[in-house]
Amino acid sequence: MRYYPLFLDIKDRHCLVVGGGEVGSRKAETLIRCGAIVTVISRDFSETLERRISDHLFLVRKTYESSDLDGMFMIFAATSDRDLNRRIQEDAKARDMLFSVADDPECSRFIVPSFVERGDLVFAVSTGGKSPALSRKLRKDLESRFGPEYAVFLNILGAFRNRLLSGGHDPEAHRRLFRQVIDRDVPAMIKEGRTSEVKKTFEDIFNMDFDEVYDGGLTE
Repeated sequence: MRYYPLFLDIKDRHCLVVGGGEVGSRKAETLIRCGAIVTVISRDFSETLERRISDHLFLVRKTYESSDLDGMFMIFAATSDRDLNRRIQEDAKARDMLFSVADDPECSRFIVPSFVERGDLVFAVSTGGKSPALSRKLRKDLESRFGPEYAVFLNILGAFRNRLLSGGHDPEAHRRLFRQVIDRDVPAMIKEGRTSEVKKTFEDIFNMDFDEVYDGGLTE
């Protein structure tokens, strides 16, 4: 395994995307959704980026300079100019920074996997850059297998875990309870709208009033 799997907290971190086209737009959008403060440098910007300007997204219409890396946590080279991407790579590497070059994993310090997001539940798939087509296929398989009901299920599990932890930490006892509820296929109940069955399942296993523990909805 060449790459170390990692989920990184980038909230309020400054990230740089060089390239304002389709690829740069996708990179910027994902970074913003994760709470990063994103600067995009380009001579031109996609309509998507132009519409997205906010206090977490800054568009700078200029050519790239090495000094643009100052104060940045992560760098994405997402231009169609291979020479420019290579220059950004060299500048970032000289500063020992995290950087990714679009469509060129061999020249990157990290690669961005294909992923499926269901709320806080995230599945990441990587082939180490060897087969993007296989990554896409596996991502689609995961999308069809795990629907939005899993986001709701995870939120409920989190609420019950917090309630248990507030009363003291008993790892083995808590583990047994969560194994039981996970084995009941609650996501199917949520998907099919069997709300009363969902509540009864949790109440029977945890011996707690469902509505007192979880105040969220049962739809995503």
